Amino acid sequence: MFYIKHNSDNFTIIDCCLSPDNEEEIVEEIRNASSGKGITRFISTHPDEDHFVGLAYLDDQLNLRNFYCVANNATKDVVTESFERYCQLRDSDRAYHVYKGCSRRWMNQNNEERGSAGINILWPDTANQHYQAALQEAEEAIAFNNMSLVARYSIENGASFMWIGDLETDFMENIVDNIVLEKTTIVFAPHHGRNSGKVPDSWLVKLDPQIIVIGEAPSRHLNYYTGYEKITQNRAWDITFDAVDNKVHMYASNPNYGTRFDEFDNEYQGKFDGYFGSVTVETEYTLDG
Repeated sequence: MFYIKHNSDNFTIIDCCLSPDNEEEIVEEIRNASSGKGITRFISTHPDEDHFVGLAYLDDQLNLRNFYCVANNATKDVVTESFERYCQLRDSDRAYHVYKGCSRRWMNQNNEERGSAGINILWPDTANQHYQAALQEAEEAIAFNNMSLVARYSIENGASFMWIGDLETDFMENIVDNIVLEKTTIVFAPHHGRNSGKVPDSWLVKLDPQIIVIGEAPSRHLNYYTGYEKITQNRAWDITFDAVDNKVHMYASNPNYGTRFDEFDNEYQGKFDGYFGSVTVETEYTLDG
């Protein structure tokens, strides 16, 4: 689960994974963080349970009036409360069905009322044969990973972040010529960093990320992206990225995560709890060798 507190009148939530043990605490945090924002949107990368569990509770508490997902007819053999709410939102007048290059007021368009959130949807290309096959598998309740959207959030003259849902490596290879990829500061590894969702080199050479964030999954399933700076949620727990000007300052909720000043810049050592390093945003590609 992610949320973005934009430097505009926008607030964005991407996926959710709530349990009775943490739902009250997390929703209260989100309620406080979004206080004063005029627009709150929820982006669902794809309808897998670990990406929307607790959605009914979240919606009941926050009234998710702007629900972004891909157009789909996904079904499940076992219908949970979370999937039932997903379908209700997906098929309601609160839904906006995203696609490659789509434009929407305040997501990536400004007007006199408020500024843009800086979010662009890079995928899906709804006419792509591989994507259409993934939609068919989801409709037949076979698989859901490869119907994931790809979203990129960028700050003018600052950092950029990318979400890839649970796309699998072979699928990413198949669509590399159909998606526009550019240098991105921080990439959240698809499929929680598993080997099955390893970002292929054909993507990495275009993204040239400064940091790859590997999600929560058993270590034996993870790909650790040799040659790239990584942050693993298994060790860091909750991660905060504070993007200010051309810097990103990073914090972990695990008090034992430690500092990473051999890998990252040291801006605030000893000043803030959980701080483990900063990066200066690169705007040009760097090539080794």
